[in-house]
Amino acid sequence: MAKISPFEAVRPQPQLAKQVASKPYDVLNSAEAKTEAVGNAYSFLHITKSEIGLPDTIDTHSAEVYELALNNLNAFIQRDVLFKESKPCYYIYQLIMDGRAQTGLVCVSSIEDYNNGIIKKHEFTRPEKELDRINHIKITGAQTGNVFLAYRQQVNIDALIDKWKTTKTPIYDFTADDGIQHTLWAVSDEDVIDQITQLFEKEVPCTYIADGHHRAASAAKVLLSFNDEKKSAPYFLTTLFPSNQLQIMDYNRVVKDLNGHTAESLITALSTQFDVQLNSAAYKPSSLHHFGMYLNKTWYALTAKSGTYNDADPIGVLDVTILQNNILAPLFNIQDQRTDKRIDFVGGIRGLGELEKRVDSGEMAVAFSLYPVTIDQLFNIADAGEVMPPKSTWFEPKLRDGLLTHLIYL
Repeated sequence: MAKISPFEAVRPQPQLAKQVASKPYDVLNSAEAKTEAVGNAYSFLHITKSEIGLPDTIDTHSAEVYELALNNLNAFIQRDVLFKESKPCYYIYQLIMDGRAQTGLVCVSSIEDYNNGIIKKHEFTRPEKELDRINHIKITGAQTGNVFLAYRQQVNIDALIDKWKTTKTPIYDFTADDGIQHTLWAVSDEDVIDQITQLFEKEVPCTYIADGHHRAASAAKVLLSFNDEKKSAPYFLTTLFPSNQLQIMDYNRVVKDLNGHTAESLITALSTQFDVQLNSAAYKPSSLHHFGMYLNKTWYALTAKSGTYNDADPIGVLDVTILQNNILAPLFNIQDQRTDKRIDFVGGIRGLGELEKRVDSGEMAVAFSLYPVTIDQLFNIADAGEVMPPKSTWFEPKLRDGLLTHLIYL
C-alpha cells in the first residue's frame, strides 16, 4: 500500500509566490529559461536552471552550474524569499487550465515504495538526464522538482480533500502568465494529517508515475549513493492526483535527418505500412493509429494499415510503439529513443506550430504528430510490468517548481 508522509516544505512568502513559481526545469531549454526569468530576480529558475546566470558557453552539466544552484537556493532562504515550514504538513494543490480543474496532494513518497514497485513506472529513463538531477539533488541538498503521481480515484480521499479546500483559506492563489490558476492549501491539523496518511495506506494499493520518471529515479539513486555516509530522508517530493481528473496530451517527435532517404523514397517506404494522404493543413490525429507527418513544408496524414500492429499486446497497440517499430527503427535506424541524439520530443502543449518551426528552421528534417495515450493504457501497461517507449505521455497542466521544495538532509 502507498506510504506517504507530510514534510516541512521550503516555500515562498505568499506575496512572492507568483514571482518565485516557475515552469518545470525539463520543459524549458536554457535559452527559454533565461528569457522566462528576465527581470525576475525571484524566479525559481535561478535554482533549477542556474546556468541562466552564467555565460552561454558554459557546460550546463558542469560543477559550476550545480554550485550556483546551491548558492542561489541559500540566498533565497537568507533573503527570506523562501522559508521553511515550522511543522510537517500535507499540501493540497489545485490547478485550473481552460476551465478544467485538477487537485492533488503534495507529500513525500517512500523511496522504498519506488524500489519495490508500489510506485509503478511505465517508461525507461535517459542516463544523462538522470545524472543531471542526481548532481543537482546531491549538491543542493534539495528535491526541487515534483514527481507527478496518479492513483485510481478513492471517494473517501476526495471527500477529505474537498472538505479542506472549501473550509480553509489557501496559502497561495494566483494566475500565472500562461493563464493557469494555482491554488494551494497547507494541511497542518494533525488529526487530518493522520487520516490522509491512513487512507492512502488502506485504500491506495499503488501509485503510478505520470510525469517525472527521471526525478524519481534520481532521488532513489541519490539515497543509494550515500551508503550511510550522510543521513538523508528516504522520501521524495511528489504530488498525487486521482486518475479521473487527469488529461494526457500528445507527445510528438522530430528527427534530425532522413537517414539517406529523399522525401519521395520516404513516402514510398511508408506506403507499405500506412495509407499516406496529403493534408492541406497541420494534421492533429483524432483517433488511435493515425499520425501526422510534416516534411518539406507539407503535412501528410498517415493511417496504420490493419495487420501492421498487434491489437492483443498492450504495448504493441500503442501509437508510440507503431511509430517506433514501423517508422523510426526500419526507416531512420533509430533503435533506442532514450539515447539516440537524432530524435527529440515535443510536448503537445507547444502545438503543431512548434513542429513546423523546428523543421522549417533546418534544425530537424521531419516531424510526427501522435494521438495521446489514455490513462487506462498507462495503468494497464504499468500493472503488467511493461514499459512504454520513452516520452509517451504529456500531462497538462504542469506543477510549478519553487512553490514547495523538499530538503533531503535530516
